[in-house]
Amino acid sequence: QAQLRESGGGLVQVGGSLRLSCTDSGRPVSGYAMAWFRQSPGKGRERIAAMSYNGAYVYYADSVKGRFTISKDNAKNTLYLQMNSLKPEDTAVYYCASDPDSGDSSKPETYRSWGQGTQVIVSS
Repeated sequence: QAQLRESGGGLVQVGGSLRLSCTDSGRPVSGYAMAWFRQSPGKGRERIAAMSYNGAYVYYADSVKGRFTISKDNAKNTLYLQMNSLKPEDTAVYYCASDPDSGDSSKPETYRSWGQGTQVIVSS
């Protein structure tokens, strides 16, 4: 069973960068598709980036395309999200998710495992 834990969130100024990490202490990240979601107050959980188990397929939401990069280090069993050129609208709790079932991979309910989330605040 996956045991996901995010880290790397914090307070950053507009235009700054952060790198989020998601470590799975239960299973190898090389064996599962994974994704990053975020949730702002009063909004639903939004998928912003995803990667297939082998890294051959990568997805980005339009809102982060060109600014965020998803990557994976199998040796460290960690998924990353490099976030550059941060904007106030990027303020949210960021979650990593793993092991989607056969449903719509854009929907949170498709994923079987979740981390606890890490807060990102972008201040102007």
